[in-house]
Amino acid sequence: MERYRAIIPDFDAFLATLERPQPVTVRVNRLKATTEQVAEALRRRGFTVIPLPWNEWLLRVDGEGSVAKTLEHWLGWFYVQEASAATAVMALDPQPGERILDLCAAPGGKTTQMAELMDNKGLIVANDVTPKRLRALLANLSRMGITNTVVTQWDGRNYPDLGIAFDKVLVDAPCSAEGRARENPDLKQGADINFIRSISGTQKGLLRRALELVRPEGIVVYATCTFAPEENEAVVAYALQKVPSELVPIELPLPHAPGLTEWQGREFGEMMRLCVRIYPHHLDSGGLFLAKLRRLP
Repeated sequence: MERYRAIIPDFDAFLATLERPQPVTVRVNRLKATTEQVAEALRRRGFTVIPLPWNEWLLRVDGEGSVAKTLEHWLGWFYVQEASAATAVMALDPQPGERILDLCAAPGGKTTQMAELMDNKGLIVANDVTPKRLRALLANLSRMGITNTVVTQWDGRNYPDLGIAFDKVLVDAPCSAEGRARENPDLKQGADINFIRSISGTQKGLLRRALELVRPEGIVVYATCTFAPEENEAVVAYALQKVPSELVPIELPLPHAPGLTEWQGREFGEMMRLCVRIYPHHLDSGGLFLAKLRRLP
């Protein structure tokens, strides 16, 4: 992680946070339960439950045992979701009745979050390329009571034109996952630079195709759980050059840092500050990068 010292505010606090266990958070499924019902059920099972101040549907859960093994989890009352991951859907802001493509959907945390916000109205096309991950996606859709979603299996870089003018597209791209270093100690020194350079090509293809598939004036949110500018700002800069589009502000009621305007001599421009970087010490969570783009007519 040392190569990020110059770009991460409060770098020592960042490193210290990586050494602490990551809290468990759950997202209440508003289609099946209220926040109060879930909190009370988990407290009865001996867990300490703390609501997160920036999202009324997220709860931090502390205690012995696995919250994923509770009856309430199997009934679909909640989804175990890393806190910062929920911000991608908050940025997309799905609305009932919209047509949305989730280009890299499995295992379904963000897909189910979107469906809940849409009150199961409208259409979500949830896509993933990996059969094993698709099985997890289908299971979670069933468990959470999601009925407005269809599932497809394509390489998102070559996703076909289905004749649907998507209002919004979410690209939760595969990445080097440095933001999950608290869960994976092997990443605490940072990801392999060769892998970073390799996966960035896949990410560029995904974001470019997402912008081609969304309707004019439609919105694309690009998200990764990594810190590498090669996978974040550089990918966004590439897509802006390839498809007529613009960055738009992301309104989030939580601490975060802006996107980078340059990295190792490459200038990205001031508009890249509209992107969002969430570091683990901001929310006591994982890390996330977000960019919100509007396709131009």
